[in-house]
Amino acid sequence: MLCSHSKHTLALRLDQTVFLGEDDSRDYFKIKTHLLHQITILTGLLLFLMYSWILFSRIDSIMLVEEGFNLVSVDASDKMLKYALKARWDRRKEPAFDQWVIEEANWLTLTEDIQKPGDGFDAVICLGNSFAHLPDFKGDQSDQKLALHNIASMVRPGGILIIDHRNYDYILETGRAPQGKNIYYKSDLTQDITTSVLWVNSKPHMITLDYTIQVPQATLQNLPEVSKFRLSYYPHRLDSFRGLLNDAFNGKLEHAIYGDFKTYVPGQSQAPCYFIHVCKKKA
Repeated sequence: MLCSHSKHTLALRLDQTVFLGEDDSRDYFKIKTHLLHQITILTGLLLFLMYSWILFSRIDSIMLVEEGFNLVSVDASDKMLKYALKARWDRRKEPAFDQWVIEEANWLTLTEDIQKPGDGFDAVICLGNSFAHLPDFKGDQSDQKLALHNIASMVRPGGILIIDHRNYDYILETGRAPQGKNIYYKSDLTQDITTSVLWVNSKPHMITLDYTIQVPQATLQNLPEVSKFRLSYYPHRLDSFRGLLNDAFNGKLEHAIYGDFKTYVPGQSQAPCYFIHVCKKKA
């Protein structure tokens, strides 16, 4: 979960994702890179300084290594680590891949699982709605607060955390997911998304999305033409998540919010599918 460009360090989280598409179809990576360039300029940081990424897939790790970053990727999933290790082995003769570090770590024990270099990483990034997969086990969000505190502690003073979540405000208010192009997977394959909400003590506790996906050329691979799967998330509202981040940084942060990697204006006509929080840690 760590990465760097030349002398600069990054953290990257590998996580399971569905129907991401191949490298050449991952337009959102170009958007993320463009956003990072913009933030680097705005904050006076060096180009690509912000790659202490907690991201979400083996494909993202590979693209970051190909971009020239010295990457350390971490995940709590043995399966995802296996994929990453195989990808590194297959390209081990390339210097960048030979230097790619892959380790196991958990958000709740992050400070124990990985060693923070000096004052911390230049940037820590957790994208792909990854953080919402962490449930509220105890009903008081204590585990989520601990995880965010651990993640924030990995950012050096002047460094940046980039973390996102789905637009759960829209889902809770309308009962359905925003109707926009998904920036993380091939949404043109999606036939339907059914939404259900679990309420506990009058509060939304879990959102479940049931996906129906059209699988191209499925018959050639002896697969069903239509695939169905279910994913469950904790429904972080925009304002409450902003408060969690403020607490994680002890109020010492500069906080900007984007909608699908574009400038977000509250009340805008097109509801974003994802909110991206960019937090610069104050010294």
